[in-house]
Amino acid sequence: MTLSPPVLVRPAKPEDVVALGRMGTALVQYHHSLDPLRFCLVSDERGYGAFLASEMRRQGSIVLVAEARGEDGAGRVVGYAWGRLEGRDWALLLDAYGALHDLYVEPEGRRLGAGRALCEGMIQRLSELGAPRVVLSTASKNEAAQRLFASLGFRATMTEMTRERSS
Repeated sequence: MTLSPPVLVRPAKPEDVVALGRMGTALVQYHHSLDPLRFCLVSDERGYGAFLASEMRRQGSIVLVAEARGEDGAGRVVGYAWGRLEGRDWALLLDAYGALHDLYVEPEGRRLGAGRALCEGMIQRLSELGAPRVVLSTASKNEAAQRLFASLGFRATMTEMTRERSS
């Protein structure tokens, strides 16, 4: 199916949970493919969907979807973002902030501006909740995401390093 812009960003609805589970699982699997020692491997789409459904009901949490139109005019969910208003985090040395935890766009939805639109929507909604800043993490090998985030004004502030236990 050929999809075309514009992309509509809207709050996720209960009927989006199956698509959210599929995309959330794909996000986890993508990260695992980049570094299987660092990232877990999840194949339970229903579990990830249930998790995001619970976040949809949680105060201060935001789940957005990007919807694109197909040739038949029907909308199709092609991406999602999950963020949350977080309080002071002593472990991360952060005062209250908005966290962009997940951003994923399905391959057929890429190049339509869905990732940018989801990020902009999340930044706006977290700001409306009072977040003075938005913080996110991206895989060190995910250069496309890093370029997108930099183009939206994000800057690198931390580098995570991992060491496996010796066998």
